Amino acid sequence: MRSTTDESSWRRYDDCLFPVFHERFEEQWGKGTAPFLDPSVIDEQQPRPRAQWVNIDTGAALAVVPVWQDDPTNRSFAILYLPPVGGIWPLRPNPPIYLDTGADGVEKDAREDAFREAVAHAERFIYGTTNEV
Repeated sequence: MRSTTDESSWRRYDDCLFPVFHERFEEQWGKGTAPFLDPSVIDEQQPRPRAQWVNIDTGAALAVVPVWQDDPTNRSFAILYLPPVGGIWPLRPNPPIYLDTGADGVEKDAREDAFREAVAHAERFIYGTTNEV
């Protein structure tokens, strides 16, 4: 699969998440559906790790963020694409899932493995490679 995006225009951006991820997610799926993207939560309290890219030519953005619903220990990584003209697209139907008990060890390793897998998927979208993780 070859991406239609121009790889030279994409830049990694590892500062705070763009608030537009939260806005568009809740526009599409309803208010309160994206606590993991809420910009009103102090940055240090947001779950980690996260990754974010922006296309400097088009204004599109891509993020890998940990998500949860009812159980904050049962998390996965969403890969979210923001087209330049509006909307939001989840890019992966089966995101890597991990348990986050707050303890070090196996859970931390599982989280890091899941994060690497999600980032690799995002980079395949950006750069158009076909290498599977």
